[in-house]
Amino acid sequence: MHETYIADIDSIADGSLRKALENGRIAGGLVLIPKESVDYFYSEAKSGRSVGFAGLQELARVLALRLTGIDINFFETKELSYEGLKRAVRLEASRTKAKLITSDPLQAQAAQSVGIEVLYVGMPREGKLRLEEFFNEKTMSVHLKEGVPPLAKVGRPGSWIFVRLSDKSMSREEIEEIAREVVERALVGEESFVEIDRAGSTIVQYRDYRIIITRPPLSDGWEITAVRPIVKLKLEDYNLPQRLMERLMERAEGIVISGPPGAGKTTFAQALAEFYASRGKVVKTIESPRDMRLLPYITQYSKTYADLKELHDILLLSRPDYTVFDEMRDDDDFRLYTDLRLAGIGMIGVVHATTPIDAIQRVATRVELGMVPSIVDTVIFINAGVVSKVYDLSIRVRLPTGLKEEELARPVIEVRDFLTGELEYELYTFGEQVMVVPVSSQGKKPDIADRVAKIVPGAEAEVKEGALIVKLSKKSGLNSRRLRQLRKLAKDNGLDLRFVPQE
Repeated sequence: MHETYIADIDSIADGSLRKALENGRIAGGLVLIPKESVDYFYSEAKSGRSVGFAGLQELARVLALRLTGIDINFFETKELSYEGLKRAVRLEASRTKAKLITSDPLQAQAAQSVGIEVLYVGMPREGKLRLEEFFNEKTMSVHLKEGVPPLAKVGRPGSWIFVRLSDKSMSREEIEEIAREVVERALVGEESFVEIDRAGSTIVQYRDYRIIITRPPLSDGWEITAVRPIVKLKLEDYNLPQRLMERLMERAEGIVISGPPGAGKTTFAQALAEFYASRGKVVKTIESPRDMRLLPYITQYSKTYADLKELHDILLLSRPDYTVFDEMRDDDDFRLYTDLRLAGIGMIGVVHATTPIDAIQRVATRVELGMVPSIVDTVIFINAGVVSKVYDLSIRVRLPTGLKEEELARPVIEVRDFLTGELEYELYTFGEQVMVVPVSSQGKKPDIADRVAKIVPGAEAEVKEGALIVKLSKKSGLNSRRLRQLRKLAKDNGLDLRFVPQE
């Protein structure tokens, strides 16, 4: 007597039914499939979800097997939802005394609890993914695409090379199999989840791996990109200047971390978040996807599973000391950052930018210019994994550099190198246009040492740590008029004024 089997939709979608047929675990008999599973997979594919595409492809492969001694057919049910179809196969298996085929451990447990015999065909939930086999301790990312040999980026931020991992090109079937394994393990594994599932793309966070799966028609072929942080740093590992550490501890509350892709922005933001948490601050994050590896008491929110209004309300009501926003891309992201910052919450935003001034411009074009220093006070630029530039923002009402007529005075945002105090950029409105003017590159900024020497002959000067330091000899003729001129010079450049004796 031939045995009867009933397959649920999980075993179809993840390919485990097909594998069980191919490897002989189902040696003969009748395999029944819910007829409505076709409509379910069609509906999911129409909505752009990966399970729909995978399910339709697997149904076609199962029906095309033509195995000797195995009859594959359909049974009818009125259910069209996921849970409805799961319940329908249990009821049909119980009614007909058939063996239920499933890859869902909960479905297997539920069926066995009511006396249904089960053939469990799920993949093991432990052990390495096949994708992980492409990585070693120096691999930053792996790039798999059908028709192309597997490639890997090996090294560290700012110093890496592309390496071909094999001379053999990967087939579509191989890529699809790896993708199915990733999605299935993400659905049931700890510290893993499907972050985004759209038409043509799926983004998964599997433990330390951020995995992006794309497929036609979005891409010209199946592709998997997996990125993994190769180091986790503490803030102390960056060897930041003491003055910057003091700024981060005492004053910085509107921080923007900028840099090109792959420069190490998220790694630095992660270190900064844990630094604040270690100092007794309440820290939360907004991420999409949630790929930061943080201490358990830092709550990570997903931008994918809540709209920004909901996140806005949650954060305002819970009142964290700092919120890390990784990464800010569109107007709504910047608006949320701005609203929370103006509400008194310390904000750390991560922004893609080629230069640090680009990050400031992205904020300045979205808010009233005079509000920018109230929103962003510190810009940290990361390049090749190190802090390469820090900007301080302030606002003053004065003539922009290079303009002569007093009636052209206006609010000017001064962008200074935080460590040297040197004025590098000015932002101001001219008509309706926001002007971003590089001061030092214009050659219009006079040398301060020369200006000081003209005011007080024989005096020397330098700019250090935000102050104009004037070195006077015993013979320097410093009178009240010259003192006023020095004070005005320091004020015009946003500097404190100090006097020290010449050595």
